[in-house]
Amino acid sequence: MAGSDVLQGTLDLLVLKSLSLEPMHGWGISQRIRQLSADALQIGQGSLYPALYRLEKKGLIKGGWRTTEHNREAKYYALTAAGTRALGAEVDDWRRFATAVELIINAYG
Repeated sequence: MAGSDVLQGTLDLLVLKSLSLEPMHGWGISQRIRQLSADALQIGQGSLYPALYRLEKKGLIKGGWRTTEHNREAKYYALTAAGTRALGAEVDDWRRFATAVELIINAYG
């Protein structure tokens, strides 16, 4: 994978994993990623919403408008069956990538 492909693939993985827990709106997804990463990862709207659009276009997530807990309209996203399968493949790819990077880091002490 090229550098930008790795970054885009990583964001896609994080979004898919967040949505595997429950359907959420964009802000909720970004907060979940921040929370689960112990504040190490903060995804801005300029990255998140294009990722949501891309994943929806691929059929990996579906969106629908609902009322939030604060009585506002927001688009909630949920995984599709294809998204669940893609998440499994993305996790496998990420683990292979992380192992390869770890091998390189450890190669020279």
